[in-house]
Amino acid sequence: MRLQVLGCGDAFGSGGRFNTCFHVDAPDHAFLIDCGASALIAIRRFGVEPNRIRTVFLTHLHGDHFGGLPWLILDGQLVSGREAALTVVGPTGTAERLQAAMEVLFPGSSTAERRFKVEVVEMEAGPSIAVEGVTATAFAVRHPSGAPSHALRLECDGRVLSYTGDTEWVEALIEAGRGADLMIAEGYTLERPVKFHLDWATLKRRLPEIGPKRLMLTHMSPEMIAHTPDGYIAAEDGLVIDL
Repeated sequence: MRLQVLGCGDAFGSGGRFNTCFHVDAPDHAFLIDCGASALIAIRRFGVEPNRIRTVFLTHLHGDHFGGLPWLILDGQLVSGREAALTVVGPTGTAERLQAAMEVLFPGSSTAERRFKVEVVEMEAGPSIAVEGVTATAFAVRHPSGAPSHALRLECDGRVLSYTGDTEWVEALIEAGRGADLMIAEGYTLERPVKFHLDWATLKRRLPEIGPKRLMLTHMSPEMIAHTPDGYIAAEDGLVIDL
């Protein structure tokens, strides 16, 4: 499997980076982890085939993490000629929020006839679910978004990928990331506390309990972008990691 960072910026485009979106290419399919507002632009920029994406896993329902879905769906309908179903996996409230976003941005688009099906699967923290060859487990985190916010642990083709999403430190991150082949974590600041966000100093202290094989920090503020990485991979738009 191969992961490519399509977007690793914060909500405000710090460093000129796209909103959060990670593309995972497995032998038989591909999926996205989050789909921020700029996702389709990044898909075009980095030459990703959108019709090969079967599933989109969402951590939470802020625009910089799910706001690209209307464009991805409309691209499939109007430009890329998508025929395969697209499954969106997110927290409770995803179906309602997606419909609302599509109607605000493109009135009538949520009910337009398409050649492909958009299926929304809403998952709760705790029990694992299997979707398109991926076993997904959600963990409750602390980041208000008008719906539950989750960290995700995804298992596919013998690899484990975890992602904190946006959150301040919660103990659930230990289990979400334990022993993962790659843990993607928010590293918003170096050590300055920001409510509902994760700083590198706090995460670094707890890393021995998590024990990921590799760690990548994302969603970084300007101070973190300028910081020389010490014990982590610094995410950059376009970066590719083999899993």
